Amino acid sequence: MATGVRVDRRRRIAAYGVCRAPDGRLLLVRASAATDRPGVWQVPGGGIGHGEHPADAVVREFAEETGLTVEVGGLRAVVADVQTGPDAAVHTDRIVYDVTPLGGTPREATAGTSDHVEWVEPGRLAGLPLMPFTAELFGRPVEPVPADRTVPSTAGTGHGTVTPAGGDRPARGQRFAAYGLVTDPAGRVLLTLIAPGFPGAGSWHLPGGGTDHGEQPVAALLRELAEEADQVGRVTALLDVSHRRNPAALGPEGYPIDWHAVRAIFRVVVDAPTAARVTEAAGGSTADAAWFPSAEAAGLPLTDVAAAVLPRLAP
Repeated sequence: MATGVRVDRRRRIAAYGVCRAPDGRLLLVRASAATDRPGVWQVPGGGIGHGEHPADAVVREFAEETGLTVEVGGLRAVVADVQTGPDAAVHTDRIVYDVTPLGGTPREATAGTSDHVEWVEPGRLAGLPLMPFTAELFGRPVEPVPADRTVPSTAGTGHGTVTPAGGDRPARGQRFAAYGLVTDPAGRVLLTLIAPGFPGAGSWHLPGGGTDHGEQPVAALLRELAEEADQVGRVTALLDVSHRRNPAALGPEGYPIDWHAVRAIFRVVVDAPTAARVTEAAGGSTADAAWFPSAEAAGLPLTDVAAAVLPRLAP
């Protein structure tokens, strides 16, 4: 890449489904010539619309790309990768579900990012060019997309990418974040207090936050756990993915923005807990952090995501 050439760092959030036939074949789609990766195969799916639940995006994408009606089951993985082209480095947060076909017959998309859909025998995967995240899903060697298949200048939406409302003020944007339901060996739960000037100020929240460009969700969560509460954690499971659209979120920007947040929630254990304290620089979104008995935590003023996940600790 030439020195002095500015490369935009962009974000997008996408959702996909792993679909198996009763005989074990996998449903894959092939990228069309309209994309930056023609001829490369992946599991069906694509970008999440503003305000759209990731599971709803999977159902929509399957109908558009394959002609199948599917039911979304459990979560399989939440991963991230970066594709770099001549003028953009696009970070994609990828949410992958297991899906079950309910009806329809596989058909080619009439237009768009894929040009072929096929039930593929697992043994054929070794001979197909696969998107890295798809190769990883099925235990295949991960190889980069060939360098001549570059990211187009129009690609990428999501966290940090916003639609201007006029002047330099953005009107809306998407944000991907990773949070943890964090406990210690005594069964206490760790919560963080949202600082003044941030959406939800004064509410207790799950530790975690937005991922950085190029950062994996689990790595981001463990970093946030150290910054927000000075704890070293161990991720044990992927619990859920949720979303929330706030059409008039008022944060540090000082004016309302239509934010769509997509949140991956993990189970985390802190094996050697210490007194919780905020270590991130002043001006961050966390005012305090503390350990609580789970019954006491349930009675606190909680964010929506914390209130939804704390019942999982009930005996």
